[in-house]
Amino acid sequence: MNLETRLPRNGKEGALYGAIICTLTVLFMTSLNIVLASREFNAEVAFMILKTLPIMWIIVMILEPVFIGRIAEKLVDKFTDPTDSFNSKIMFRILFTVLGMSACMTLIGHIVGNGFSSEIFSNFLTNWPRNFLIVLIAESLVIQPIARLAMVKLHAVQDKKTMEC
Repeated sequence: MNLETRLPRNGKEGALYGAIICTLTVLFMTSLNIVLASREFNAEVAFMILKTLPIMWIIVMILEPVFIGRIAEKLVDKFTDPTDSFNSKIMFRILFTVLGMSACMTLIGHIVGNGFSSEIFSNFLTNWPRNFLIVLIAESLVIQPIARLAMVKLHAVQDKKTMEC
């Protein structure tokens, strides 16, 4: 039962859970990468962040469930046993998802921000390891726990309604 309260139980909850994770990650990483690229924060940079956020959010909301999430689930199944703990499976899921998403989004983010150029691949070698590590820490310590807390609260409300009926 504990497992069910921390994770989505159906497609609608899965969409909410994914939207929470994607929104927080996109907000954090888009802002961070734009500020690091411009080396300052001012009104122009803030406006650039606001313009870029919806584009990046849509890309992430398509890329994660359609491609990266499916690959991550297969890798989790390959590297864990059914008897492994919830936390070990979640950590593997976070690791594989962040690995794929950070690589894809480092490339896509550069294209969205700067257009397609030969700098993409040379910048990738310096930007991706930084992005991977930052997102891995943020997802593990802040973003995923917030999404799981939202599921626990949602399920508590649902269970309370069920008990009242």
